[in-house]
Amino acid sequence: MPIDWRRNLAALWFAQFTAIFGFAFAFPFLPLFLQELGVRGTHDLAFWSGLAGGAAGFAQAIASPFWGLLADRYGRRSMLLRAMVGGGLTVALMGVCQSPIQLVLLRLLQGASSGTVAAATALVATNTPRERVGWSLGVMSSAVALGAALGPLMGGLGAHFYGVRAIFLAGGVALLASALPVLIVVREAPVHVQGAPAPPPAIATLRAAGALRAVVVLVAAQGLIQISFSAFQPLLTIRFLQVDPANAATLTGIAFAVAGAMTAASALSYSWLIPRLGYRGVAFTAAALLSGAEIVSGFSPTVTLIVAGAGLAGLFYGALGPAMSSMMGLESKPEIQGRVFGAAASSTALGFGLGPLIGGGAGALFSIETGMTVAAAAALSLSLLMGSLGREPAR
Repeated sequence: MPIDWRRNLAALWFAQFTAIFGFAFAFPFLPLFLQELGVRGTHDLAFWSGLAGGAAGFAQAIASPFWGLLADRYGRRSMLLRAMVGGGLTVALMGVCQSPIQLVLLRLLQGASSGTVAAATALVATNTPRERVGWSLGVMSSAVALGAALGPLMGGLGAHFYGVRAIFLAGGVALLASALPVLIVVREAPVHVQGAPAPPPAIATLRAAGALRAVVVLVAAQGLIQISFSAFQPLLTIRFLQVDPANAATLTGIAFAVAGAMTAASALSYSWLIPRLGYRGVAFTAAALLSGAEIVSGFSPTVTLIVAGAGLAGLFYGALGPAMSSMMGLESKPEIQGRVFGAAASSTALGFGLGPLIGGGAGALFSIETGMTVAAAAALSLSLLMGSLGREPAR
């Protein structure tokens, strides 16, 4: 029976939205949770925020290639279910932890067991007609962005009325619920039938197709995207603690919601620019503009301008993700895409680990503005990388 890729896409959109909603319901409020766990002072808060924010990324960087190999052997759907259940259990457990080190350890476990975006991306890329891959991945990115927009907004309200612990428990429940549409609706083509040869070596396949260098550049670029944006996010919360501490939770929710809404709009509409600029041109331009938006939030003295900078950052970040994923899908053959996206997920996760650690470290040693400058420098480096070494894939 043929796979209905449109039915899959609809179910995966809803599942991914719910999963990211669960993550975003709680993640932006890590600095506020650390305050509740006894961390005091801007510099200590920046340090622990960086450590807790980065822990999941480092664990995911180590685990992602392994999950990618299993995806090529046994299917992407099972890996997506694993990521949603693993993420849900660990996020819920964070709601009952009693110390900063317990939170960091749970973040490590979350990173090793989750990774819904990479798993869903590989599933869509391998079960969608080639000519619709770019559009489909843009649609999936809109689910991520919309979840990232509504999650913090609702999480901020939840934290205000019920406390920070409650939003971690609720976020975990949302992640567990996201597995249901995948389990009930999503189907995928067999990836390895009995008696068939093992999947071909990924590097040899890429080299034979003349795509190895292009994919290596894209994998590195995925890490830089995440270094920049994941360094920016926790520092944004601390900026609100500096400017308006009494309303920090509400302002954090609003800023992340605005950024997420702009990301969703950009992810759905970026494909209109592809015929004019190409994937490479979109990535180069969006990365440079992301750098400027992060500087706006880092140095603006008023809440309004900080939120505006966050919104612009979300807008440009929203074009980067699907553009890079589309380029990767177009550069690699279906039989190795699980490993290619696994390598990209590892790079993304490493960036997700390094970003908060580097940004938080710079904020702890120097100032929050310095940390924001580090985040902006990573985005500018990405723009230079795509401008000098990136290539436009065949469509």
